[in-house]
Amino acid sequence: MAYKFEQLDVWKMALEYVDESYALAEKLPRSEDYNIKSQIVRAATSIALNIAEGSTGQTDAEQARFLGMAIRSLIETVACQHIIRRRRYLSDNSALDSAYSKSQTLARKLQAFRKSLAPASGQIREEQTPYTVKADDF
Repeated sequence: MAYKFEQLDVWKMALEYVDESYALAEKLPRSEDYNIKSQIVRAATSIALNIAEGSTGQTDAEQARFLGMAIRSLIETVACQHIIRRRRYLSDNSALDSAYSKSQTLARKLQAFRKSLAPASGQIREEQTPYTVKADDF
């Protein structure tokens, strides 16, 4: 018996993006093992995990919420790519260019899937918790 997420094209794309992110991370200097290298791999992995978690036994709204988290993780990997480029960690940026291109395709697929789950309401928002700061906190 296959799980629902295993049949989703967007999940399969996310797995390919995880592979791409690992390959990119392996090109980074050892000094970044516990910083950007770890961060980009964890964020990429989170994309696939959120797609899987949201697909199983959830309402459309709940699945859309998990897809939103997957999108946030994807954006985090793109931010990591910018840092890698800015810090000039790679002598050849072709791996960065490829990852960026794949991130755009995956982002479009995730957005379309999310929108298809809740077309009437547009966006699914998480509950907002008010944030307050007391003068004594400084």
